[in-house]
Amino acid sequence: MPTKLKRAVKERRPKRKPCSFCTDRAIAVSYRDVPRLKRYVSERGKIVPRRISGNCAKHQRMLTTAVKRARLIAFLPFGSE
Repeated sequence: MPTKLKRAVKERRPKRKPCSFCTDRAIAVSYRDVPRLKRYVSERGKIVPRRISGNCAKHQRMLTTAVKRARLIAFLPFGSE
């Protein structure tokens, strides 16, 4: 058996996107702001996860509740057609 030691390979993580709500200094996410909410909903009607959207945890939680409220009031569809 070879006794060569492998060098520790560091996994490089890509740099996280900045939160779009923090950069715009948005205090709250509104369910009435439909064009902005549509950016965070996929074609199938699913809410885009935080690791893809780049939002911070606080704004992702606010975004999730806003999307769900917009769906109930019929500003956004529940699924794709």
